[in-house]
Amino acid sequence: MISVSRFNLVDEPWIPVVDAGRVSLRQLFSHPEYRALGGNPVQKIALTKLLLAIAQAACTPENDDDWADIQPAGLAERCLAYLDKWHDRFYLYGEKPFLQMPRIKAAAVQTFGAVLAEVSTGNATVLIQSQIEKRLTDADKSLLIVQLMGFGLGGKKTDNSIVLSPGYQGKFNDKGKPSTGKPSASIGFLGFLHNFLQGKSLLETLWINLFTRQQISNLGIYPQGVGRAPWEQMPEGENCPIANVMKSSLMGRLVPLSRFCLLMESGLHYSEGISHPGYKDGVIDPSVSVDFSAKDPKAIWADPEKRPWRLLTALLSFFSQTNNKSFDCYQLRLGMKRVIPHVQTLGIWSGGLRVSSNAGEQYVSGTDDFVESVIELESIVLGELWFTNLQLEMDELNGLSKTVYGATLNYFKSQNMEAKGQSAQAGNLFWQLCERRFQDMVNACGDADQARAMRPVFARFVHKAYDTHCPDDSARQLDAWAKNRPNLSKYLKNPTKEAA
Repeated sequence: MISVSRFNLVDEPWIPVVDAGRVSLRQLFSHPEYRALGGNPVQKIALTKLLLAIAQAACTPENDDDWADIQPAGLAERCLAYLDKWHDRFYLYGEKPFLQMPRIKAAAVQTFGAVLAEVSTGNATVLIQSQIEKRLTDADKSLLIVQLMGFGLGGKKTDNSIVLSPGYQGKFNDKGKPSTGKPSASIGFLGFLHNFLQGKSLLETLWINLFTRQQISNLGIYPQGVGRAPWEQMPEGENCPIANVMKSSLMGRLVPLSRFCLLMESGLHYSEGISHPGYKDGVIDPSVSVDFSAKDPKAIWADPEKRPWRLLTALLSFFSQTNNKSFDCYQLRLGMKRVIPHVQTLGIWSGGLRVSSNAGEQYVSGTDDFVESVIELESIVLGELWFTNLQLEMDELNGLSKTVYGATLNYFKSQNMEAKGQSAQAGNLFWQLCERRFQDMVNACGDADQARAMRPVFARFVHKAYDTHCPDDSARQLDAWAKNRPNLSKYLKNPTKEAA
């Protein structure tokens, strides 16, 4: 039986916010002191995209001058007016439930745990408390619906026997049988890494990530422009005129409706929704970074073994005037150069979920996990010189990582011992130690001498990682340790001063 609750997302608390707990949409746009969203990385991405969709629907500026005039306070004011206007479209239940399709009620019902990547169901092993399926409140269900629009995992859980657009074949295989559900638009095959600029407050974050009509037009990948928010006019099916407009608009990438759902008390009717073009078709979420210069486009995926901060130079390659072939993240490139004159400090938030896939079934297993990181940048130093120094130092760190791996490998090989596992662990320890001081290195890259002065710090991390995994207790070990311990004299040549 469907709940008779009149839960409205504008009025009821459901959005996790740092230091504030759960808040409503009205509270979020009424409190400039809120710093950032809470929740896991996928929830943060889905919520950021929803809030940006509300902001774009409320006031998409024409150009950069209009954007600068709005300011965070002006954006909040217009969003509150917009939410008042469309208040009746934000009810979780009723005739027009928020982001749901009442006509999909013929589809089979899945439990909530079955559609959440972080919950263990069936015969999957439960390792931690958060993996246990729990009873969801209306606030939890609201967050789930928003998350599923872009982050529903591919697989057999979608009931694709139910088709709402007459004649649509996108939910059937070559044999005419219901197909396995495709991954949702915002997660892709392995789990995209998403990136946003981050301000000192949540409202400033939304403001600095807001696109102008001019920017959207210049991109050329959204021929329908901003588009219309789905809660204003939901599609009738997978391939109706409204759905096709969404495939070609920015709004369709912010809230892609990749799943058609209808909430029930203990689960939801669940089927594949709108099938959006992918990055290999040249269309992406603006928060995803893709290299289109090669014959086959390449995306940056979330990778628990390679923390997002290590990809900073790839994400910011637009600062280089000589590098024409590289990854490009529209959210960062279009926002950052415009924002620099207006804010003193801005952050780059990167995050996502790594997933595995087998025979069309997506799941979280083995080393798969959430990833996220935030790097703060001082606007005054940003530019090609800063980027050149950063790129040089990151190249050096990558070289040091190989040095650690090779030295550890040779240490064990010289003793006729298995080496690969220990070498990989030493390399991982090196990067973990580097993460503690990476922000300092980023800050120092405005000046080449200051950047080089950081090198003794990272040299110590090389020796720390090597010494941790290569003991020198016995005479044999000591001999191997001395012969293979990394010599970093070239890396340390002429540092201007020892860093603290």
